Amino acid sequence: MANYVHGFDPEEQLRLRVQAEFLAPMVYKEVDFRDCKNLLEVGCGVGAQTRILLEKFSNLQITCVDSSAVQLAQARINLESFGDRVRFVEQDGVALQLGERFDAAFVCWTLEHVPSPIQLLIKLKEHLQPGARLYVTEVFNSSLYVSPGYSHLRHYVEVMSDFQRKIGGNPDVGIELGNLMREVGFSSCSTRFDGFYLDARSGEKRKLVADYWKELLNSAAPALLAEGVSTPSAVKKMQEDLEKLSNDENAIFFYQFVQANVTL
Repeated sequence: MANYVHGFDPEEQLRLRVQAEFLAPMVYKEVDFRDCKNLLEVGCGVGAQTRILLEKFSNLQITCVDSSAVQLAQARINLESFGDRVRFVEQDGVALQLGERFDAAFVCWTLEHVPSPIQLLIKLKEHLQPGARLYVTEVFNSSLYVSPGYSHLRHYVEVMSDFQRKIGGNPDVGIELGNLMREVGFSSCSTRFDGFYLDARSGEKRKLVADYWKELLNSAAPALLAEGVSTPSAVKKMQEDLEKLSNDENAIFFYQFVQANVTL
């Protein structure tokens, strides 16, 4: 797995949980595991998405896979109350070996950090039963549009995306999901777009979204500063742009992610 651009410190682990709850109404809008029993989640991190899945679908037993022992340790703490409904496996998704097959799978914000998404999906498919249901949700950073101006915000996102590519990730992997699924051999695949569209009609939602994006982009700052591809001034100007966007009711902010829905 590529180096995780957002880091692994406790503050980031908490941010992942807050992010999952904030995005849940969009991410889970069409996710349906009501008829499934055993779900495989690859790239579970601290269990932020796992908690939502367990709460939404009381029928599920979930196997959480992640390559980071640090993240899995926190996931065990975060999901302790769910008892034996969840188990944890420390493995790299591109070399998955579990010795069993599942009737459901979930991958969220993971392929963007993987040098070989196709290999991860191939291994995932090997662990799915006929008729299994799979949802994959991923970023599409190039969809970002802001107006008027906000050049510092746009530049920061471009620098972050370039850095993610440099360390082996893909900040636009969402737009490739349809092709990836077809290449792996998932014959029945649909895709949908969701995300943020703020304009003069957005009201109070504008501040919530701007605050969310500020936390998201701030989380990448330590890695970008350490690499020397950004500066404290650039980080501050990005934050200032988001503050302006928060207060300008006529500003436009648009960003989309992509979700693939597959049935074997």
